[in-house]
Amino acid sequence: MTPTVKVRFAPSPTGYLHVGGARTALFNWLFARASGGKFVLRIEDTDRRRYQPEALDEIFASLKWLGLDWDEGPEVGGPCGPYVQSERNDLYRAKAEELLAGGHAYRCFCTEERLTALREAQEKAKLATFSGYDRHCRSLTDEEVARNLAAGLPYVVRLKVPAGRTVTFRDQIRGEISYQSDLLDDLVLLKSDGFPTYHLANVVDDHEMAITHVMRGDEWIASTPRHIILYEAFGWTPPVFAHMPVILAPGGGKLSKRKGAASVMDYQRGGILPEALFNFLALLGWNPGDDREIMTRDEMAKAFSLERITPKAAVFDEQKLEWMNGQYLARRPVASLLSDVLPLWRQAGLVGGETPDPAWLESVVALFKDRSRRIGEIAENSRYCFVDPAEYDPALVRKHFRPGAESLLASIAEAFAALPAFSLQTLEDTVRELAERQGLSAGKLIHPIRLAVSGVGQGPGLFELLEVLGRETVLRRLAAAVTWVKTHAGDLPATGENHG
Repeated sequence: MTPTVKVRFAPSPTGYLHVGGARTALFNWLFARASGGKFVLRIEDTDRRRYQPEALDEIFASLKWLGLDWDEGPEVGGPCGPYVQSERNDLYRAKAEELLAGGHAYRCFCTEERLTALREAQEKAKLATFSGYDRHCRSLTDEEVARNLAAGLPYVVRLKVPAGRTVTFRDQIRGEISYQSDLLDDLVLLKSDGFPTYHLANVVDDHEMAITHVMRGDEWIASTPRHIILYEAFGWTPPVFAHMPVILAPGGGKLSKRKGAASVMDYQRGGILPEALFNFLALLGWNPGDDREIMTRDEMAKAFSLERITPKAAVFDEQKLEWMNGQYLARRPVASLLSDVLPLWRQAGLVGGETPDPAWLESVVALFKDRSRRIGEIAENSRYCFVDPAEYDPALVRKHFRPGAESLLASIAEAFAALPAFSLQTLEDTVRELAERQGLSAGKLIHPIRLAVSGVGQGPGLFELLEVLGRETVLRRLAAAVTWVKTHAGDLPATGENHG
């Protein structure tokens, strides 16, 4: 019987969860959901020198924000816990002793000074074939080991990598991969502080937690033959391996903290929606088999397969992410966006302690969400909905606030004041009728009105904007613009001049 698919994401809390790690978690989650399997979260915190409690909190927050719920792991529990490696040390020590007793591992008493000198000598000699630990302690007799232990000398436990082997495994994304065992180091399994290395804890936990598929970054390909040897030493069957394609920075080179690998929560703070980042990351190295780009989680889970992951590197195109985020902003219900935009308005001092009518705030969000690519743009571009213009775009002033514009704006204000209803349709009808009576194109009125009420020349539809601003605000701003044009009449170009 085929075992139930079980995958895991195993981050180390030594820093924030960057987008590369999030993509690995996401692929594991999609594969579990597509296969009717289980997604396990395991915290690999055995590197105690680099452990950061705040990083662990951010990992949890990042996964939850992306909607990557785990079936087993911290905060959830499960039959294979604990799911934090520092709480499993007794198991790793017991497994290391098991390897020692079976002759598959040995104690290494080499000092850090000797290892440093060995590395420096190898670098100086520029060895072309093998460089690494010289297996000095591999040939120690039982008596020598016993004396060293009795003397209290610190030691690590190393794996005995067999000589003359070709270690071959089939990567589900890259095909067959082979390594010569003579080029593999006798890796450390248990450190002198009693904590396991990544390699021992990883293999033991994947077996003990019945992980069927190990899906991880391509940087772990070189470790896989060592892990296979370790599985063999325990007498265990290795899981299926699949190594994700590398993610490249837009300018070339592997995505890194220096080359744009921002944290997941940085994107949240930067106004990216979780569903947009999820969708974008899913398409970095995977495709559904057709030309779909905007997909729901369920659609992605139904379409996901290992066969559709390419080994070819994927480019992290932030402009594409912003475009996709804009698509999701346009689809998002207005009410659900208000809670994201309101704190930004407060931060900018546009909304005080007493919140304006929520229905009016939602109407402001509705005006700008389809024209924005990030949540912050909604808050930034809607500033003039809250504050009267303190100045007008100089380039547009030369085009639309020429001498004579004050009488035009005054007639518009008079028509608006007389309207029985200040609604989109009545506003549009009024402007177009007024333009026709004066023998002008509608644009000759629309542009000065927009400049008067907003101070800028771009934005949402003018009549939608006027309706949201309301009669009182619009009339006040038109009156202010009339006064401004009169005051600056001597500085404005005469009607009929060519101003490009």
